[in-house]
Formats: sequence, C-alpha cells, structure tokens
Amino acid sequence: MGLLKQVVLLPLAPVRGVVWLTERVAEAAEVELGDPEAIRARLLDAQLSYERGEIDEEQLASIEESLLQRLQVQ
Repeated sequence: MGLLKQVVLLPLAPVRGVVWLTERVAEAAEVELGDPEAIRARLLDAQLSYERGEIDEEQLASIEESLLQRLQVQ
C-alpha cells in the first residue's frame, strides 16, 4: 500500500517541496525578526541612511519605533 500511495502522490512532490521550503523560510524570518542583534543592526542602518540623507527624520522615527517595539517584545 505504501508504494501505491507514493506513486499516486508523486505529482504532488513539487508542491510539498515548496510548502516545506516556505515553512523553513518563515521559521528563519521569525528568528531574524526576534534577534536583538539583527534589530540593533537595522537601527544602525536606519541611522546611517538618515545621516546620508536617504531618509528623512519622520521615516527614521517610524523605523526606530517599529524596531524598538520588536526589541521590547523579546
């Protein structure tokens, strides 16, 4: 029965692979979003972007607020 099941489900293998890959990417994203070092690095990047004139003060404040909220959730 196992072999028959595998043969019948073989066309779905690419879909299962994509689902598995999507789950791994989601897990990695959750880890990175909650990583304090990654959050601090993004804060630094935002500050440097502001100093280079790539973003304005309002954008910097918005970025900092969202990143600091993530850091406090930890």
